[in-house]
Amino acid sequence: MNLVIRPYKKSDLPALYEICLKTGDSGKDATNLYKDSLLIGHFYAAPYAVFHPELTFILAENDKPIGYIIGTNDSQSFYQITEKEWFPPLRGKYPLPKESDSSLDARIIRLIHKGHVPKPELLSYPAHLHIDILPEGQGKGMGRKLIETFCNKLVDLKVPALHLEVGKRNTNAIQFYEKTGFKVINEYEYSIAFGIKLQ
Repeated sequence: MNLVIRPYKKSDLPALYEICLKTGDSGKDATNLYKDSLLIGHFYAAPYAVFHPELTFILAENDKPIGYIIGTNDSQSFYQITEKEWFPPLRGKYPLPKESDSSLDARIIRLIHKGHVPKPELLSYPAHLHIDILPEGQGKGMGRKLIETFCNKLVDLKVPALHLEVGKRNTNAIQFYEKTGFKVINEYEYSIAFGIKLQ
């Protein structure tokens, strides 16, 4: 198995959508949970690759993407540009669902309409990331290498600290972040925010 971490190419975008969906149920395959297979990627994956290709790294097997790490060096700027350029066309495509609609599609559509809401407790950790790896790439130390690659790039950009959020149901990811040096910043109803100082 020839696993490498390489820079993002525009032709990788469909694979980012697919990986996001196939890890979208707390790390498990969410394909059967969504009617629209692109929805989850519209919110959690694609805008990072579009606005921060330099911070998008691909875990590839024989050049085929089987994982990624994506993010931003400046969460507030990212929230502003997605609010201005990314979400408006999606809001036109996906009208707000009825309040009675409790489907996962409806949940993501509501997130698209809400946009990103800055959390004061995370402001001193300006960068943030998402990492997703398909089962065939897991358990081989590549998650740690992806984190190192991303953090090294942030250090080059003189970013002082980094945060991420993980769902409480995703116990494997929580253990992984604790092992890679992340510390709990805050606990929410359904998720935990972890952070790490870089400088």
